[in-house]
Amino acid sequence: FFSHSRSWLFALPSTPPPPTKMAEQSDKKFYTLEEISKHNTQEDCWLIIGNLKNGGPKVYDVTSYLDDHPGGAEVLLDVAGQDADEFFEDIGHSKDAREDLKKFYVGEYKVDEATLQKMKEMAEKQAQAGQGGGSSVIVILVAILAIAFAYYKTQMS
Repeated sequence: FFSHSRSWLFALPSTPPPPTKMAEQSDKKFYTLEEISKHNTQEDCWLIIGNLKNGGPKVYDVTSYLDDHPGGAEVLLDVAGQDADEFFEDIGHSKDAREDLKKFYVGEYKVDEATLQKMKEMAEKQAQAGQGGGSSVIVILVAILAIAFAYYKTQMS
């Protein structure tokens, strides 16, 4: 009944192939700021964390983590329903904290064009500030050394 030309039917894998990047993209849930801003209470606390340097802004439901947060629930509630990335980055969270955050991921922040442009401009300003910041430190160090040397010279005379 089965000829040799139909043996390919039996060679098909029994499980489907893993999803492609495109399929993974379409499975993501996207939220607008209007939607996220409604989740701003102790019973329902969402945050936007992420920027263009670290994979983009993502949405996290941290409601179940409020009581466990080392800085206290109030810190998270102050930025509930908002973009909390700047606060998150300013604190300097550990790799473990960043890894734990993934447990609370609910989706991506749907950024409109105007906000995306602002984010790009901010990233550029921060990059420029980071490049020029070292020169001001050097100027201050040179000034301190000059003052110390002048003082030393007056004491030696």
